[in-house]
Amino acid sequence: MPPASNRTAAFTESVIRRMTRVALERGAINLSQGFPDFDPPGELTAALARTAAAGPHQYAITWGAANFREALARKQSRYMGIPLDPERQITVTCGSTEAMMAAMMSVVNPGDRVAVFSPFYENYGADAILSGAEPRYIPLHPPAFTFDPADLRAAFEEGARALILCNPSNPSGKVFSREELLCIAALAEEFDAWVITDEVYEHIVYPPAVHVYFASLPGMAERTISCSSLSKTYSITGWRLGYTIAPPAVTEVIRKVHDFLTVGAAAPLMEAAVTALCFPESYYEELRAGYVRRRDLFLRGLEEAGLSYTRPQGAYYALVDIGEFDGSDDLRFCEWLAREVKVAAVPGSSFFREPERRFIRFHFAKKEETLLAAGERLGALRRIWRARGFCGGGRV
Repeated sequence: MPPASNRTAAFTESVIRRMTRVALERGAINLSQGFPDFDPPGELTAALARTAAAGPHQYAITWGAANFREALARKQSRYMGIPLDPERQITVTCGSTEAMMAAMMSVVNPGDRVAVFSPFYENYGADAILSGAEPRYIPLHPPAFTFDPADLRAAFEEGARALILCNPSNPSGKVFSREELLCIAALAEEFDAWVITDEVYEHIVYPPAVHVYFASLPGMAERTISCSSLSKTYSITGWRLGYTIAPPAVTEVIRKVHDFLTVGAAAPLMEAAVTALCFPESYYEELRAGYVRRRDLFLRGLEEAGLSYTRPQGAYYALVDIGEFDGSDDLRFCEWLAREVKVAAVPGSSFFREPERRFIRFHFAKKEETLLAAGERLGALRRIWRARGFCGGGRV
């Protein structure tokens, strides 16, 4: 048969989704793929039940139902601190994954370069390649995951037309400071580049860290495409409702790309989700407080197990240093962990461009009883390692 396209030759299966399958096969607690094991808010599921009976069940406007965009504009204007026009600036997509892809294809030309901070969510490099662009990686240095402004400047000097900014960051849990964001903004303005943000964890930020929307910085609304979704904020990762917020001129382009990629998001889900977009401030306060409890509970379990980790400032991930066990093959370690300890994680090498294999990523978007069970199992890790782990560099 004819060969497949060259652009996909370097792609591998998503390691995150693969580890979910490993978790299922091994009967492990799945702390790999980042979705909750608890229900969405009751008001939201009740709205979905009403919509299932009453509709709508046919196509909405390609770029999103009007009432959904209006509710989203009101909510995001409040939190971003900038006025938003639902008719000219918002496009509703099939998850933030499509939002990022549509944004990239709208402002990046084949042969361009795209700057990506490393570690990074695995889709970003693929998005650049599918757009015909070349990713240019900028290291974030652990444990604080800071960047060297000279490295960022070099990426723009080498022709980066856009920068992808995940804030709060997956996988590190870093929340970029205002000073760091202003540094990025100055370089984006100097080199006339776009900044494409992934802000899906915007409401999961741990004090004293504060999330600053990049588009809210002086002069940045006109060169920022803000991508996000309802998945993490409302615990509905399976609904696949995402969006872009962008200047009107580029929104017109994004809508064309979106139309040919997916036509539109699910009409009944948008209708039901309007309920969530109208939640009061108390919902977001309770959301944050709930994740603070989960984070502290899970990190306490890591400490009791004697595991070294980076403390997340936002999102719901923790990177754990496995150098003392086996810092050369994090994938095999994760497979061993799922098989022997019955807890599933993601090998950190899937997030780093650099040859970094000493980290694995856990997520803690789980019920407290799930996290307690995972902590108990991880508490036995060393004993199981000594009994059935590696010995003298070889597998036992």
